[in-house]
Amino acid sequence: MRALIAMALALGLLVALLYRRVRVGRAMFWSAIALAVLLKVTPRDMIQSLVSEFRDASVGLTQTTPYLFISLTVLLLGVNVLGAIIQHTGVSQRLIVAMYGLFRSRRAAIAGLPLLMGMLPTPGGIMLSAPMVRDLGDSIGIERSRQAAINFYFRHQWEPVWPLFPAIPLVQGILGVSAFSVISHNLIISIVGIGAGIVFLLLGGMPPKAENPPPARRRLQHNLQDLAHAFWPIALTALLYAALNVPPAGGIIVSILGLLLLHRVPRRHWRNLFKAANEPDMVLLVFSALFFKLNLQAAGAVGEVVVYFNHINMPPQLIVFLLPFIVGFLSGVTMPTVAMTFPFLAAFIGTGPDAKMPLETLAFSGLLCGLLLTPVHLCLPLSAGYFQTPLPKIIARLLVPSFLTVLIVATAVYLLMR
Repeated sequence: MRALIAMALALGLLVALLYRRVRVGRAMFWSAIALAVLLKVTPRDMIQSLVSEFRDASVGLTQTTPYLFISLTVLLLGVNVLGAIIQHTGVSQRLIVAMYGLFRSRRAAIAGLPLLMGMLPTPGGIMLSAPMVRDLGDSIGIERSRQAAINFYFRHQWEPVWPLFPAIPLVQGILGVSAFSVISHNLIISIVGIGAGIVFLLLGGMPPKAENPPPARRRLQHNLQDLAHAFWPIALTALLYAALNVPPAGGIIVSILGLLLLHRVPRRHWRNLFKAANEPDMVLLVFSALFFKLNLQAAGAVGEVVVYFNHINMPPQLIVFLLPFIVGFLSGVTMPTVAMTFPFLAAFIGTGPDAKMPLETLAFSGLLCGLLLTPVHLCLPLSAGYFQTPLPKIIARLLVPSFLTVLIVATAVYLLMR
C-alpha cells in the first residue's frame, strides 16, 4: 500500500507541475525525485539495481537502463534532425502538393495529411499538418472544431505500432519481447482507431461538397515520387526495427545520413540542421522516465503493489487497462506513462516468452484512450488554439465516440485472444 500511495503522490506532483506549464522533462524529473524520497531509495540502492540488471542472465542488453537511455535519447533527438532536413530540402512542401494530387476523395486527403505527418513524431509536431488540414477543410466547408479533431485524432493513430515513438522500444525493453510481437499485437488498436475516426469524424457531419475530388495538379508519377522522397526515411527506420530488430535509434541515424547524401546538402549546412537536436528537456525527459522506473525497481515496489491488488481481489484485466488510462489521462504524455505503469503491469502481463501479449494490447489501449481525452495533452490545446474552437467541443462531441469504439474493440480482442 505504501508504494501505491508513493506513486500516486509522485503522479500528483507531475500533474500539478504540468498544469503550471513546467516543461515535461523538468516535471518528470521532480516527480522521479519525489518518488525516490517517498520510497526511501538511496543512490546506493539505485547503483545496486543497475548492477543487478547486468548480472541477471534473464535480462538482455536492450532491457538495461543505460541502453534504453542512450537509444531513446538518440531516437528523440534524431527525429528532430530528420524533420529539419525534410524542411530544409523542400521535401515537406512538395509532399503537400503530392497529397492533394494523389487523393481522389477530400475526406481521404484531410485524414491522410495528419496520418502521414504523424509518422514523424516531433514535439509539438501536430502543427506540421495543421495548416494543410485547415486550408483543405475551409475550402470544402468543414467546421473548425471537426478540422481540429481530425488533425489531432488521426495524427496519434500510429503510437501503438510506430517505432519512431519511443514508447514502443520502451515497452519492448520492459517486457523483454520482440519488436514484431509488440507491433503485431498492437496493430489492431491502430486499425480500429482509424476505422472509428473514419466513421465518426469523416462520414458524420461532413458537407456533401467533401465528396468532390480535388483538382489534379500534376502527373501521378510526380506525386508518387514526392511521396516516396518524404516517406522512405521513416519507412526504412520502421522496416529495420520490425524486420531485423535494429534499434530505431540506429535506423534514424542511417536515414539522416541517407537524406543528407541523397539531396547533396552542403556540409556547411549540416551544423545548423543538427542544431535541431539541441533539446535538453527531451534528454531530461528520457532520463527522468527511466529514473522513475529505476526507483520502482530498486524499492521492490512492483511486487508490493501486486500483492496489494491481489489482496483486494481486483481483476487483473481491470488493473491492466485502468492504470495506464488514469496515468495517461492525468499526465498527457506517453513515454512517462509507460515508464510509470508498465513495470507494475509486467507482473500481470509477464515477460519474455511468458508474456501475455493480449494483456499488453489492453494496457496500450488504456494508455491511448487516456491520451485522446485529456486536456493536459499538449496537442489538444495547441489544436484548439490554432483552429480557434473550444476544447470541450473537440473532446465531447468528436473524440469520445472514437474512444468508446477503441475501448469496446480492445476488450473484445482480449476476450477472444486470451
